[in-house]
Amino acid sequence: MSALILIVEDEPQLAEVLEAYARQEGYRTERAADGLSALSAFRAASPDLILLDVMLPGKNGLDVLKAVREGGSTPVILVTARAEETDQIVGLELGADDYVVKPFRPREVMARVKAVLRRASAALDATEKPLRVGPLEVDPRAVTARVDGVALSLTPAEFRLLAHLAESPGRAFTREELLSAALPDSDALERVVDAHLASVRRKLDAAHAPGLLHTVRGVGYRLEAGG
Repeated sequence: MSALILIVEDEPQLAEVLEAYARQEGYRTERAADGLSALSAFRAASPDLILLDVMLPGKNGLDVLKAVREGGSTPVILVTARAEETDQIVGLELGADDYVVKPFRPREVMARVKAVLRRASAALDATEKPLRVGPLEVDPRAVTARVDGVALSLTPAEFRLLAHLAESPGRAFTREELLSAALPDSDALERVVDAHLASVRRKLDAAHAPGLLHTVRGVGYRLEAGG
């Protein structure tokens, strides 16, 4: 069955255009025009990906994103009229997988949708054995990360970054390398890596595994136990 895309957009004409392009690509679609309806549709339909406008009536897109992330790791692409880097970083810190800025070409949005879904499905096809770094176990095939057996709730982008770091414990990766590994089809800035890994660090700390993720000054990051 084709992927189900939840399109959350309060401009009816734009929503219709996005829906038409999504269906042309073979995707199934659901639509919502405000934050509360979006959350209801998310819970009822369990979409494979959400195209989420930030500026929504009532509950805004960032609030919707927070609620979605509390319930799981469904891929989310933010659609925003704000081109400022800080707004994009905030959305990515909250767990968005990518973003597009209005005005945009619908085909560009569909390319992003394909890329995010492809990255999500690629993890399911992985055959690697679980990776271990101290108390952390990262299983690329199951798309899970655990600390002493307790699962971490990671977004798809966070998981890909953590898995890439776990493949070479002790190695320092540049932000450019990590961005290429986790978001190869995005035009996101390298600061996005900082945002995602700050979230990963908070989750590791909360799981009583501090000190695993290291910032390497002037370079980037490394994952290493005990040092």
